[in-house]
Amino acid sequence: ILICFHGYGQLVDFFIRKFLPFAGEDVLVIAPEGTNYQYLKDFEGRIGANWMTRHERELAISNNKVYLDSLMSEVLKVYDTLPRIAVFGFSQGAATGSRWVNEWHIKPDYLILWAGVLAHDLKIDLAEDQFRKTRILVAYGNQDEFVNEEIIRAQRKRLSEIDKEAQEVRFEGGHEIPPKILEKVMAEII
Repeated sequence: ILICFHGYGQLVDFFIRKFLPFAGEDVLVIAPEGTNYQYLKDFEGRIGANWMTRHERELAISNNKVYLDSLMSEVLKVYDTLPRIAVFGFSQGAATGSRWVNEWHIKPDYLILWAGVLAHDLKIDLAEDQFRKTRILVAYGNQDEFVNEEIIRAQRKRLSEIDKEAQEVRFEGGHEIPPKILEKVMAEII
């Protein structure tokens, strides 16, 4: 199972298209959508979703956990044995996915943080055990306007706090998911 978390201002209808080439008989792709919506510019036009804002942040985090736990509980009912699980988070979805997994009752096999970082408010006492067997991969574009060297160093430090090292993938580009790079990463996972 590949659970994909979109970034700020994205809609799942478009985001999931990046992962559909990997879906098949042996791979289920799930892309939940953040439940907060906003106009992306001014007061009309394109709408985007997000996982939370500063407004009632803790309530949004709590609601996300209930939503995601319920979703995955329903999905996993059909399996006799637990399948391999990979959690992919892009940008804001990296923090959301890692925060959720930190308290989920299941330990995923993979956590991919793409153009994003572990949630700053991970519960470290849980995270070390929760991510013990999880392979973590981080991917950054060398021209990403939101992820610079300082953030990457902070991410490495955060990972060391939970006694983890991550495989790093650097690519030519910005705050994006280039299909060819994604294909290489997915080849390692599925």
